[in-house]
Amino acid sequence: MEILALITPLFVTLVVAGTILGIIFGAIPGLTATMAVAVCLPLTFPLGLENSLALLLGLYVGGISGGLVPAVLLGIPGTPSSITTTLDGYPMARRGEGEKALRIGIVSSLVGGLVSLTALYFLTPFLAAFAIQFSYVEKFLVILFALTVMGALSRDMLLGIFSGFLGIFISLIGVYSVDKGGNGQIRLVPEDFQSLFYSGFSLLPVLIGLFGLAAVLEEAAIGVPRGQSMEDLKKSKSRFDWSIFKGQGVNLLRSGSIGTFVGILPGVGGSAASILSYTAAKTTSGDPDSFGKGNPTGVIASEAGNNGLTGGALVPLLSLGIPGDSTTALLIGAFALQGIQVGPLFIAQNGDTWNAMIIAMLLANVAMFIVMFFAIRWFALAVTIPKHLLYPVILMMCVIGAYTINYGIMFDVWTLLIFGIFGWLATKLRLEIAPFIIGFILGPSAELYFVKSLESFGDVSIFFTKSWIAAVLWVLIAGSVAVSVMMSRKRKDPLAVSR
Repeated sequence: MEILALITPLFVTLVVAGTILGIIFGAIPGLTATMAVAVCLPLTFPLGLENSLALLLGLYVGGISGGLVPAVLLGIPGTPSSITTTLDGYPMARRGEGEKALRIGIVSSLVGGLVSLTALYFLTPFLAAFAIQFSYVEKFLVILFALTVMGALSRDMLLGIFSGFLGIFISLIGVYSVDKGGNGQIRLVPEDFQSLFYSGFSLLPVLIGLFGLAAVLEEAAIGVPRGQSMEDLKKSKSRFDWSIFKGQGVNLLRSGSIGTFVGILPGVGGSAASILSYTAAKTTSGDPDSFGKGNPTGVIASEAGNNGLTGGALVPLLSLGIPGDSTTALLIGAFALQGIQVGPLFIAQNGDTWNAMIIAMLLANVAMFIVMFFAIRWFALAVTIPKHLLYPVILMMCVIGAYTINYGIMFDVWTLLIFGIFGWLATKLRLEIAPFIIGFILGPSAELYFVKSLESFGDVSIFFTKSWIAAVLWVLIAGSVAVSVMMSRKRKDPLAVSR
């Protein structure tokens, strides 16, 4: 079958429809690309494999990209991979540059997606062979490298490190799973409350509480302001201009490449991709103190990084049969429904399906760009809604999102409330939200890979002698720590997350 024969009206329609639906899921806090794929997966059985993948890959790309909208306009990451987008996107929106920030993020998302798609198409066999060399040791060191950015993202390095380790500590609350080398016992919880905290705190309710409810509480404490008027938007001193990307080529390619590389490593996740991309942009910037205050470079790095994940996560899936993240794990279900097994021989034995996936990813990225770039003016109108009307809607969305993420667990709503209040108090206590979130997200993965490394090799020295890859990662870790220390000494103005 020729490639052009794959592009049927039904195929294109499914890609576009999936992308639009994915954007909607990503734009609603609490709903994710993974949930969108899970909901639509049973519907794909009668479509055939190529058309099924067209719909699901559209949902995947749209879901990751849609998280940009609430991250910029509301300061709430629509998906976990949009966390660092809030650091500069939301400050831009608060000073009347929401539409500009959204357009910057959309263009960056397109570039990141195309970088990862190029790597997927041309380098899949090589990248898969490289990724398979990453044992638990190398994966732990990648996570450790990501954790070293905690100091760089803080206005006070010591408080940032403390906040990060507090996030790690809280992330470990709950049952010590046997799958992680544990004994099945519940940790860090009094006996009377063990039934409540059995599964610990879910990530998305924590994120929604820290970035959504906390922001509402903060605004309520100082007095709810009015929304921006249409006149305010028209008078905005800064509008989107393509010249903003002048000199950003390296940032775009580096961030997209980082996202692709992180996507190739199974289980590391989109949060690490955006965090590492954002930190790389900040540490190489001539004005690092402007990050966290509305620097477009931060939005570019974050969105190019998290969309770079989309193609990268498909590499281990198609070459090794190992999903790169939770969403691509669901794609295995689509293959299973059609009787196809993914693995080393997949591309050679299923050339038509391989071509269909590449075309679907390309069309999904283009559709995402067209739909979001030209409709973004309507999204940006959210800032004109009076805050006394908007905030109750935000609260309702936060509660619904927290309740539905695990299909109706009331404890997730309590998690939202607990971390909303914590996020509000944290700013009073000068704790750092960004390092806390990084620690909370990466803590369980760090524990898992550390324990599995010791189970596999039995000696702590293996972290230093395992391979040349480990040696390179230790150099990067040392460099990251040194840069954080130097930035802390030079920093005069607060950076971190200002709400």
